[in-house]
Amino acid sequence: MNMTKPTGVVESNPTGTQTLTRGLAVVQAVATGARDLMDIASAVGTTRSTTHRLASCLVQERYLRFSPITGYVLGPKLIELGFQAREEVSLSVVARPYLESLAEQTNDTIHLAIKDADDVLYLDKISGKKGLEMRSRVGHRMPIATTGVGKALMLGLAEDGWKELYEKRSFANTVDSAKLLKKGSWSEFLAQMQQYAKGDFSFDLEDNEPSIRCVAAPIRDASHTIVAAISVSSTLPYMPHKRMQALIPIVKQAAAAISRELGSYHGQ
Repeated sequence: MNMTKPTGVVESNPTGTQTLTRGLAVVQAVATGARDLMDIASAVGTTRSTTHRLASCLVQERYLRFSPITGYVLGPKLIELGFQAREEVSLSVVARPYLESLAEQTNDTIHLAIKDADDVLYLDKISGKKGLEMRSRVGHRMPIATTGVGKALMLGLAEDGWKELYEKRSFANTVDSAKLLKKGSWSEFLAQMQQYAKGDFSFDLEDNEPSIRCVAAPIRDASHTIVAAISVSSTLPYMPHKRMQALIPIVKQAAAAISRELGSYHGQ
């Protein structure tokens, strides 16, 4: 009987899959600091000859570069692909499943925002299930230093940057400008920001709206730059200090997950 395989049918190739997996492992080893064949082989678990073959192929395809002085480093092809991937990533689309999960977990209002000049610009909002409605909306702007999500966006700035944005909030064209001036001195604001920077989170303690509190955390991209922030918001009766403290790791975990989607490996 003729057992010839039909044209166009490709069998599964475990050897090819293993080679691909090992090649990716070599790239990852170089990305984490391995510079010579011995270190790469140790990280990947391959022999020196196999490691050399894989690394040479990756150099030829420009995924790695090699020089006698520096050894193996990441190559220009990865830079090209990285920029292409970054252009194809929509922050709102990537973040949405994590925002929905956070909303389901907390039943509170969830925000996603970015820094735009000296303002917070809201990109997404999921209203809470407790019958509350806040004035924030998608496309709405607020002075950055008056909101919890805004303070999270400020965490990557130096103290001079904090002060500049703190001072600008008094000139905000909002009905609450006068109230904002009564929300504490610069020294108090600085002490809060220093605490937030250490913990990588921030609070809104009724700074923006009366009786509204929130817990926020920053989102970072592959360069570890803060590019956005998320927050969980509710009214004072639902946001006592004890609950805000309990929400910190939950909000930070969601922010870290979104950060990883954007290429950041620094989130915990």
